[in-house]
Amino acid sequence: MNPRPRIRLVGLVFALLSGVIATPAADRAPVEHGVVQYKILLDTVTKGYDGNYCWVHPRAGIVPRGENRPPAVVLTMQKLWLKGSDVFFALTEMRSNDLGRGWMGPYEHTDTLGRRDEPGGAIVAASDFWPKWHAKSGKLLGIGHTVRYTNNRVDGNASRQTVYSVYDPARREWTAWKALVLPDDASSFNSGAGSVQRVDLPDGDILLPVYGKRKGEADYRSRILRCRFDGTTLSLVEAGNELSVKGGRGLGEPSLARFGGKYYFALRNDLAGYVATSTDGLHFDAPRLWRWDDGTDLGNYNTQQHWVTHRDGLFLVYTRRGASNDHVIRHRAPLFIGQVDVEKLAVRRSTERILVPDRGARLGNFGVTEVSPDETWVTVAEWMQTFSPQLIIPVDNPRGADNSVYAARIQWEKPNDFLAW
Repeated sequence: MNPRPRIRLVGLVFALLSGVIATPAADRAPVEHGVVQYKILLDTVTKGYDGNYCWVHPRAGIVPRGENRPPAVVLTMQKLWLKGSDVFFALTEMRSNDLGRGWMGPYEHTDTLGRRDEPGGAIVAASDFWPKWHAKSGKLLGIGHTVRYTNNRVDGNASRQTVYSVYDPARREWTAWKALVLPDDASSFNSGAGSVQRVDLPDGDILLPVYGKRKGEADYRSRILRCRFDGTTLSLVEAGNELSVKGGRGLGEPSLARFGGKYYFALRNDLAGYVATSTDGLHFDAPRLWRWDDGTDLGNYNTQQHWVTHRDGLFLVYTRRGASNDHVIRHRAPLFIGQVDVEKLAVRRSTERILVPDRGARLGNFGVTEVSPDETWVTVAEWMQTFSPQLIIPVDNPRGADNSVYAARIQWEKPNDFLAW
């Protein structure tokens, strides 16, 4: 009989009785009650910077490839013109067949995911894209929104739509992006799913966060659209209630997570980050400010927040003030992760860790990918714009930013990894 399982069991009983479970870390510090343990490995997908353009919005989708073969990783991103404001070009992809050990690309999809000319001289682009595997249809479905330009300036009065595209892994191509059809009402003229984190339900329906503003209003409203995807077409089923606050451009770039049978909604505002909850994923309670578990302000503002979920814990990924980072525009670096106290609806201060370090460039636009039950990635690029009047971070800068595209690999510790036996 192999004695090892018995030794592990004895070790586990001892650990539980003593209240301390040893970790693989060198210091083997005591583990705080209820805190999920993990390692962080930081990989660089690509890097390089010419001072004129930089990669932004890197987000990865997974394409399963059968037994004993790792999934393919399809990471989309797009170029930003540094002399403008949110001036984006065609979506481009990087691919990996070995979970990021090697990458192919970049491959630009100008024909299907590029800019389009519109009457009157306007140009429309698909941006803020997020690919995610849709299990029910067996398709990699990417969703983003449109942005319209006149003379390479964003037209804030133009309409905005949610757009989507489907990936063909055999041909390694994306379908031409199409707009989600919405009712002709006040909430639909300016409504997009840019940089949002969706939840796919077991029946295949999609809970898709969107945000927009009505004509004449300054503040954005966020809500959930329950959608259906048949492998080709994304269609609306029903809409949830709208959330907003007065000032700070309202609530935008929403992200959704499901944990413990409850739904959590993270929302951006110019002055602070907000969070709301729901039991059905459509109808949410009043948004409240993000705080530490001691009741003080988290310090996140004017920046996206996204979720990392694990069966034993819910995590927020965010940026914030107060990290010796006044040199970074909107304090958007470093990129942090912290476990959420779901009872207090607050971030546990003792669990905060740095996912991606501060090298002088902002890290606020990022994505989260569930690669496997044992690993989650957070992907982000160094956005090479800074405060006016300088605006563009020089190629040779003292902090070393070079538009690196990162994959911060969160590797979840298995229960046996905590046993020192």
